[in-house]
Amino acid sequence: MKSIIDKLNKVFENRIRLGIMSLLMVNESLTFKALKGLLKVSDGNLASHISTLDKHGYISVEKKFVGNKPQTTYFASETGKSAFEEHLTALEEIIKGLH
Repeated sequence: MKSIIDKLNKVFENRIRLGIMSLLMVNESLTFKALKGLLKVSDGNLASHISTLDKHGYISVEKKFVGNKPQTTYFASETGKSAFEEHLTALEEIIKGLH
């Protein structure tokens, strides 16, 4: 049987990735620019954390042009939603002292 701490997802231990997933769970989608502004991080920092989430299949990415400008939009994937909900459930269990 897994210990409660083992149920936590290491990918979400970083505050930026936790923030990205939290925002994508309550919004259908967000652009790179919106995420950057809400999280108050640099382009490079955000891109690095998005890359990690994408590598694990936790987010989906849509790239398109709006006018003549590129726009990248992110969505929480079904895999990401499930993994994040499991992570939150484990946190709740720890907080409530459930084993």
